Amino acid sequence: MGAGLEADEGVMATDFFWSYTDEPHASRRREILSKYPQIKELFGPDPWAFLKIAVVVSLQLWTATFLRDASWLKLLTVAYFFGSFLNHNLFLAIHELSHNLAFTTPSLNRWLGIFANLPIGVPMSITFQKYHLEHHRFQGVDGIDMDIPSQAEAHAVKNAISKSVWVVLQLFFYALRPLFLKPKPPGLWEFTNLAIQVALDASLVYFYGWKSLAYLILSTFVGGGMHPMAGHFISEHYVFNPHQETYSYYGPLNLMTWHVGYHNEHHDFPRIPGTRLHKVKEIAPEYYDTLKSYRSWSQVIYMYIMDQTVGPFSRMKRKAPKKDS
Repeated sequence: MGAGLEADEGVMATDFFWSYTDEPHASRRREILSKYPQIKELFGPDPWAFLKIAVVVSLQLWTATFLRDASWLKLLTVAYFFGSFLNHNLFLAIHELSHNLAFTTPSLNRWLGIFANLPIGVPMSITFQKYHLEHHRFQGVDGIDMDIPSQAEAHAVKNAISKSVWVVLQLFFYALRPLFLKPKPPGLWEFTNLAIQVALDASLVYFYGWKSLAYLILSTFVGGGMHPMAGHFISEHYVFNPHQETYSYYGPLNLMTWHVGYHNEHHDFPRIPGTRLHKVKEIAPEYYDTLKSYRSWSQVIYMYIMDQTVGPFSRMKRKAPKKDS
């Protein structure tokens, strides 16, 4: 494993951390299952997923119509302190659905993902699944895992100020990075996602005005930036410890984020819904108690910005496997 020597000298690294071993989750999964086969009983959908999503979608769309005549200051305030939590919850519901954890039938999960997408304002559910499953199968692999910042991002972000701007805009980078670096041709599902989202957005504007749609877009934007819930974007895989590439969070915001904080557990067992991931840690504590974890996502954002040795280069990468000739 190697990295830019500058990180050891109190200066931000100028290259990624390069690992010459496989990602840790597949081997740990095999080891845990051989020791605790009962963990397989946790596999399968969350029967409450549809209801939880329906409640949040309904509440957020109603809030958008309620605020149709609100001032811009009120709109932004409600978006940051209320709507952001709902939209980020839906973003992580879509993450859950990308693993088919609401229904056993994949197409039903896609339809529910399109429904969960509605208050987010921008179609992303179907496209997210394509790239996210690659992040699991090829964690850290150069040119495949689009969860890792681009060279352009990493070279542009040099200090606390530029890191702050990057954090505020990280949702844009997260969404647009794969479209520039590894575009995938859209299919019928993407066009369906787009058509339904545009229909909802247009209906909202037609019947209630632009401010209702603006509330949804603002809720998405501020919820993905300098916001406590957005700390998971950084906490999950940004390397604060050179010997660990995935980190869990065991704080209270798991209750609002589909327990995505249990991130080592999630990568070890992506077929287990978030509501049951805590049981993995309870069954096999010796595999997780020794790993560094977090209790505050806000603290992670603060550490990321203020620690001069940490930046977009603070990610573990590995070379793509050579194809057989």
